[in-house]
Amino acid sequence: MAEGAERKEQVASWTADKKQISTYAMNLQQLDKGVIVPPSGWKCAKCDKTENLWLNLTDGMILCGRKNWDGSGGNNHAIEHYNETGYPLAVKLGTVTSDLDATDVFSYPEDESVLDPLLAQHLAFLGIDFSSLQKTEMTTAERELDQNTNFDWDRIQESGQEMEPLFGPGYTGLVNLGNSCYLAATMQVVFSTSSFCSRYYLNQSLKKAFEAAPADPTVDLNTQLTKLAHGLLSGKYSVPAREKDDTTNVANSTPAAKQEGIPPRMFKGVIAASHPEFSTMNQQDALEFFLHLIDQVERVNAGKPELDPSLSFKFGVEERLACPSGKVAYNRRHDYILSLSIPLHKAINKDELEAFYKLKAERDIEGKEVSIDQIVRPRVRLVDCLRSFVAEEDVHDFYSTELKTKVTATKTAGLTSFPDYLVLHMRKFVMEEGWVPKKLDVYIDVPDTIDISHMRSKGSQPGEELLPEAAAGDTEESKMVLANEDIVSQLVSMGFNSLHCQKAATSTSNAGVEEAMNWLLSHMDDPDIDAPISQEAQSAGVLSSFVDQSKVDTLVSFGFQEDIARKALKASGGDIEKATDWIFSPNVSGSSDMDISSSSTSIVDSQLPDGGGGYRLIGIVSHIGTSTHCGHYVAHVYKDGRWVIFNDNKVGVSKNPPKDMGYLYVFERLHS
Repeated sequence: MAEGAERKEQVASWTADKKQISTYAMNLQQLDKGVIVPPSGWKCAKCDKTENLWLNLTDGMILCGRKNWDGSGGNNHAIEHYNETGYPLAVKLGTVTSDLDATDVFSYPEDESVLDPLLAQHLAFLGIDFSSLQKTEMTTAERELDQNTNFDWDRIQESGQEMEPLFGPGYTGLVNLGNSCYLAATMQVVFSTSSFCSRYYLNQSLKKAFEAAPADPTVDLNTQLTKLAHGLLSGKYSVPAREKDDTTNVANSTPAAKQEGIPPRMFKGVIAASHPEFSTMNQQDALEFFLHLIDQVERVNAGKPELDPSLSFKFGVEERLACPSGKVAYNRRHDYILSLSIPLHKAINKDELEAFYKLKAERDIEGKEVSIDQIVRPRVRLVDCLRSFVAEEDVHDFYSTELKTKVTATKTAGLTSFPDYLVLHMRKFVMEEGWVPKKLDVYIDVPDTIDISHMRSKGSQPGEELLPEAAAGDTEESKMVLANEDIVSQLVSMGFNSLHCQKAATSTSNAGVEEAMNWLLSHMDDPDIDAPISQEAQSAGVLSSFVDQSKVDTLVSFGFQEDIARKALKASGGDIEKATDWIFSPNVSGSSDMDISSSSTSIVDSQLPDGGGGYRLIGIVSHIGTSTHCGHYVAHVYKDGRWVIFNDNKVGVSKNPPKDMGYLYVFERLHS
């Protein structure tokens, strides 16, 4: 069973971060019964099955695997043997080769495929020379990929369809540097926007970029973005690759139907310099990469808003908090992505889902699986996801400066401005039983155009009474909600930093692990993410009206007026450096553009783009895999009147873009 490089990469992506070392491997008991397993000719010890055979590593019994939904597979003899003996580990014969990492080892008590660091030793005990064996069967991971994900994989990559390759300006692929598809997919969509295209290609030549760069342009982000933009958009490198065999030379080679693409090594090195995770060869979250990219672009263009393309993604968010006293407060911030929860209860195919769940329950009782063509997934409209963002929700443990106690407030949210490009992030990861992150198998009905006019925030209303500012005596009660220890411990067990987890819990008012994790994923690149909590002094996790007096005094010592210093610190979340920038910004005389006090003034920020609420879909970043940190990312971009697929260095006409399977959606505002 020969395996191509693409197939190996597909399986590796699917299983990344999934297999764990079995707790039974290191101290596995092996019984010396004189068993010597032959190199071929295997058969189940209890029936005539010669395929899907499993070797128990304790006693050397060869038995058939589980029976599939359609009657194929085995007769359950291997698992029945485990139930009788308790011998935990078995290896699938037919997958044993010199590549032991790819060999299929299953742990019955752990009920999953596992790693056995001593597999070579365990096989040798049973007389198996693994170096001489050839692969004859699929592993469990390969079978899972084929049976449960190939439909999704094929949909996203548009596999199995004859794809018309595209060449020329704007149709250049990116070479995969090793799990770098998250970068490739994101950058293809980013450079499809007029803001990034103009800044780094149309309005800036390579020569100009190098001349404007510091001493070493190889570590200058603007230079490397310009270089990448010219590589992707000029068409210079979007030419058919040369195809030749061993007996011909380049001169005799002929053009192939695919391109080589460009390797973004220098760009990856520069953008990863301030984020070590992106410098590894591991798969990363495309959302996290996008936010990091935007943050870095904003930094290098600081003070030059006319040059900053990140502004085209920036918008204001306003949250209105209503206290039981009848008074209200406003929390305002800026963001670059609109992260949307998926209201599964709004699924439009509930009858089909109910029938599927009933069938699945029946199959489970019978010990069988449902076939891939019988699987039904919830289908939710994007408009319902958008409505859930602005819907009213309860905020527990909100400290009311009017009632002087913690209460349950109601919160509504809206946008204070509509960006040129609206990026929607679909929250497809939730917590299943045992607090294990799980990807939602759900389709989103996404139209070509949307109207978010109803999401415009209304600001303070006539007759509305605002909650008073926190008095000095209130600060001990109001400035911080204590993090729920259960939420923090669950997040820490997933590998998150303890301080970050505490911030996530308090920032979401201890609403739950899922909410805290979503907050974490959206704020990993915050400049103050590592700042001690004691310095943040936030009111009830949402209302930040208290300002650290020592920081006010520091700014006053710089020569600023105290009221301006206090406003600046509120607008910058208590960060002195950002507060200084805020003071020197053109709109300092007006109200804070990030006012998170009980200000009655609506947000007015002349630097933010704004316009109507009509948008059209121009980009999709899709993901296949069990986690955002494994699997594969692909981009689809609407350009020149058609959809185009960018799958690393493969670029072609998209016949069926997976609009209902996106992880990130990019919409461009319509201009009337």
